[in-house]
Amino acid sequence: MSAHARNARLRALLDAPELFFLMEAHDGLSARIADAAGFPAIWASGLSISTALGVRDSSEASWSQILDVVARIVDASGVPVMVDGDTGHGDFNSARRFTRQAERIGASAVCLEDKVFPKMNSFVGDGHQLAPVGEFCGKLRACVDARADEDFRVVARTETLIAGGTVGEALDRAHAYADAGAHALFIHSRRKTVEQIADFTRAWQGRLPLVIAPTTYADTPTDDFRAMGIKGVIWANQNMRAAFAAMSTVSRDILATEGVTRIEGALAPLSEVFGLLGYDDLAEDERRYADAEPRTR
Repeated sequence: MSAHARNARLRALLDAPELFFLMEAHDGLSARIADAAGFPAIWASGLSISTALGVRDSSEASWSQILDVVARIVDASGVPVMVDGDTGHGDFNSARRFTRQAERIGASAVCLEDKVFPKMNSFVGDGHQLAPVGEFCGKLRACVDARADEDFRVVARTETLIAGGTVGEALDRAHAYADAGAHALFIHSRRKTVEQIADFTRAWQGRLPLVIAPTTYADTPTDDFRAMGIKGVIWANQNMRAAFAAMSTVSRDILATEGVTRIEGALAPLSEVFGLLGYDDLAEDERRYADAEPRTR
């Protein structure tokens, strides 16, 4: 699928009345797995990419490091990719450069959050400082203006509730971001229940498509999200956490038992890995291209 087709596809998903899911990816393999599982879009997670790089989700990875991974995610999958752009990695100019490069490498959207740079992950600590509204609106406008393709989406993420603000304050910011040209709104909460999100969606009245990441309120029935009018649900870190748990278990078990007998049955067969990555296709291409007869003029 071409970059333009992916952009148009994500725009259509956001504009459609049905709810859809975005699965987190943090490298080429997790992107292939999410695509093969049937997810219609991928969330290139800042937390998960930073974790896979071995650093903290506190602006420790540079934006070029993040986009290098995003390029691998785009290349490994055939579905639209929404990039977690954090704060845009600086001021309006850094944010629009990040946006332009994300679009060039084939991403279909950038999501920017309204915290100050450098940021801290939303689930760590309580000292989350928000950027001034006017400053963030200018950043959004710069990114919208920087696009080459009108179908490329700029998503505004408000961290008001993470920073301890009220639903009313979150709505004030969200309306300002809509006025600034954002194409969708990501409302984030770390409460264990969905009440804050429900209160927000009732007052928002569908002005822009809403996306959420129910990391802490994941036991909320999906039909509740549908009833609220949510358009996109982001499973924002589950692949990374699954890999983290599995690798930790396997590493400890192999060291403790000095072998793999006990855990071999729990591992993916190499044939499954090779199948996902298309080794048979490579063998067929080798027969076709590796020793081709020269064509007659």
